[in-house]
Amino acid sequence: MVRFYLVLTLLGILLPYGAFVPWVVTNGLDLGLLFNDAVTNSISVFAWLDVVVSAVVLLVFIIVDGRRNKVTYRYFAVLGTLFVGVSFGLPLYLYLKEKQSLESQP
Repeated sequence: MVRFYLVLTLLGILLPYGAFVPWVVTNGLDLGLLFNDAVTNSISVFAWLDVVVSAVVLLVFIIVDGRRNKVTYRYFAVLGTLFVGVSFGLPLYLYLKEKQSLESQP
């Protein structure tokens, strides 16, 4: 499972940024245009609200579960969620947790 989570972590950064970087190259860091493009229609708003709620839930989960299970480097998953998204933060946290669990087994 550790490799699986690591592969998903890599995909979780490559796929979103694979879509975002070309937009930035074309439009620059125009935050107004970015916001406008992100809320162009109701389905876009639906998708963004779903992502925001999922990110908040994930952040709380990482902080609470990570503290309870003493997951080392859990704050990398918090930062990954904030700077990339749920697609990166969740598999990264699961990778860190699973790796630590395997290392602590006799």
